[in-house]
Parts: sequence; C-alpha cells; structure tokens
Amino acid sequence: MQENMVSSEQQEDLVYVEKLRDGSRKIYDELRKVIIGQDRVINQVLLALFTGGHCLITGVPGLAKTLLIRTIAQILDLKFKRIQFTPDLMPSDIVGTDVIEEDRTTGRRTLHFVKGPVFANIVLADEINRTPPKTQSALLEAMQEHSVTAGGNTYSLDEPFFVLATQNPIELEGTYPLPEAQLDRFMFNIVVDYLKEEDEVKVVTSTTTNYQPDLQRVVTGQEVIEFQKVVRKVPLSEQVAQYAVRLVTASRPNNKDAPDFVKNWVSWGAGLRASQNLILGGKARAIMEGRYNVSVNDIKQLALPVLRHRILTNFYAESEKVTSDDVVRRLLEIVPEPKSGM
Repeated sequence: MQENMVSSEQQEDLVYVEKLRDGSRKIYDELRKVIIGQDRVINQVLLALFTGGHCLITGVPGLAKTLLIRTIAQILDLKFKRIQFTPDLMPSDIVGTDVIEEDRTTGRRTLHFVKGPVFANIVLADEINRTPPKTQSALLEAMQEHSVTAGGNTYSLDEPFFVLATQNPIELEGTYPLPEAQLDRFMFNIVVDYLKEEDEVKVVTSTTTNYQPDLQRVVTGQEVIEFQKVVRKVPLSEQVAQYAVRLVTASRPNNKDAPDFVKNWVSWGAGLRASQNLILGGKARAIMEGRYNVSVNDIKQLALPVLRHRILTNFYAESEKVTSDDVVRRLLEIVPEPKSGM
C-alpha cells in the first residue's frame, strides 16, 4: 500500500517535470514572436518563475525590458499589473489604502480597503529606482511574505506572485539606489545588454512594420504552482550544496577564509538567501536541461545573477574600477569544485 502511494506520487511528479519542460519550450516559442535575441535573459526569468523568485532586470533604456515582462504576462494565464515608479509615487499607490464609505440609508461611515496594483499575480515595477527608498520598501512585505498589511489588517496576495522590476543603471541622473534589504529579496539581478548587430537589424525590421504577433496563453497559474513544488523535489548532492555555500561564504570579507581580494574590495558579502537561490535556481535549470540532479555547472552558471546585487564593493574597488561582477568571476576561479566530478 505504501509503495503504491509513493509510486503514484513519483509518477505525478514526473508528469509535472515533463509539463515544465514542455511549458518552458512553449513560452520560449511565444516570446520569440516578440523578443529577438536575449536568450540568456529569458532563461533566467523563467528560472525565477519556476522557483517562485523575483527578478530585477537592469539595463539602459530601450533594451525591451518592459516589453519582455509585459509579453510574459500575456503568455501566462495570470493577472498582470504595471506600476510606473516615479519620484512622487507614494506607498499607498502600490499596496492600497483605506477609504471612508458612507451608507446613504443609515449615514453610518465605515473604512473600506481599496486594493492597490500589488494585488496581482505578476507585478511589473517599472523603473523601480526612479522612486525614493520609502516607496520602494512598500514592496518588501509583499515580496517576502506574499501579504500586505494596511490599517492593522493583513491581506494575502494571490498565488503565484512575482515581482519583475526594471531599473536603469544607478549612475544615470534621477535615480535612487535600492536599499540592500530590498535587493536581497530579488532572486536574480539580470543585466540586459545591447543586442548583436544581426539581432538589432531583425528588431528594427520587425518593429517598423504593421506586424502584430498573435500570442497564445500556454501556461496557467495552477501549473506554475505545481512547477514550483516539483522543482523543490529535485535531488541535491551534499558536494554540490557545499560548493554553493562555499562560493557564497567566500564573498564575505569578515570570513577568515575569504580571499584577499574580497577583503580588499568588498564591504559586504552575500547572505543566506544567495545560497538558497543558487540551489533553487540550479534545480530548475537541471529540469529545463533534461536532468534530475543539480550539477556544479548549474551553480556556476547562476552565480552572476544571484550574487552581483548581493556583493557591495567598497571605495578601493571603485577606485580600481572593480565591479561586483569582477569579484564573482574571481570567486568562480578560486573556489575549488568537488572532487567527485559532479
């Protein structure tokens, strides 16, 4: 009886594993009707989607960051809201506010909570660093707890829930750096770069015509929830887990075993969420690659998007033009891989 129950559960998991792979292929196919190139960016957004993480997408204006997120929302059968972050945006404009309603028959007045745009499955926080930290922090509870507290009451958000935020590089005028606590809530910081010449030619050609792609909804919200559950069941060896943790702890300058370049260039290293995100992302990547176990290469491929926004470089690094990406690449070179050949 017990064996049959376990067998049935495993069979159901295998079904969702195949659905995840099939669903990711269908999403790719639909996205390519609109988005040209940027395969790495699309892959990382899907990894976050299938693990329940949030994404910060960084790049200069005009690189289709907003278009990518809006298109993903159209492909998924999920409720979508877009918030344009501006310097005058208030926290209540995001989470909602209590309003007074009067009963015309009795004259009695009561408070009624009007939900803000954060009450959706996919929330696009467009140009999130255009608004001051006080307003940025309005997303903190929603991103971590999947709930909103207002007027002493707590309101749960619908599942699945994703925040996909875009930001312009910090050095541009009129931007506010995101607080470290908020940055840590994002699973990935995905950097969008300029397209190759041949891809840019395709974009220019397609966007200057009357072409209107017919996008199909290919994945439901309930399927996404099941995908997230099955990803967590992917086996993980102790050696791979140790490698992920060692990579993260090596980024902390107060760690006595940290390399000298970390102690010289880093004022604050990555925390526990980085290790968790490396493992979760690795599990989702393994399934999408057709495997049922996490490899060291999965961890290495995700090191940059997971760690770049969690490593805070100091003045000495800036004076030598060393970025957090440079630190991560050096860590990948010196942190030893497991000898088991995983």
